[in-house]
Amino acid sequence: MVCTTARRPFQTLLTPMPSRRKARELALQMLFQWDLGRHSPEQVIANFLEPRQLDAETERFARSLFEGAVAEAPTLDSLVRSQAQHWRLERMAAVDRNILRLALYELFHVPENPPAVVINEALELARRFSTVDSVDFVNGILEGVRKAAAHQGS
Repeated sequence: MVCTTARRPFQTLLTPMPSRRKARELALQMLFQWDLGRHSPEQVIANFLEPRQLDAETERFARSLFEGAVAEAPTLDSLVRSQAQHWRLERMAAVDRNILRLALYELFHVPENPPAVVINEALELARRFSTVDSVDFVNGILEGVRKAAAHQGS
């Protein structure tokens, strides 16, 4: 007898699922291109994101994070400056600066994602794309901003 309602254990592995982590990586890479290349957001999307064959949800989330972080960059940079003692934004590693922009945008504009998850994902990006020291640096800035925002909200 064969059960027709049971799923095969490997069937889930064959079904592509949207990946928020992948979307964050793509958004970071686009922010990096935008920041260093001084290309318009539209150019970055056209040259970097559109040629990829992504599922719709991953592309939508990556685009949303990227476009949002670019639009809010002056405000996000101000938040970073408020916590980065003895560090000028322009002197920070470009990867770290853009990880911070990305995470801060998500913290303040994507409320369905818990702050702990957003910060953890930013630390994973730092581990993957930056240096060991960057993980502590990014964590310190994000936690400082999060605590300052919580204090202002109370």
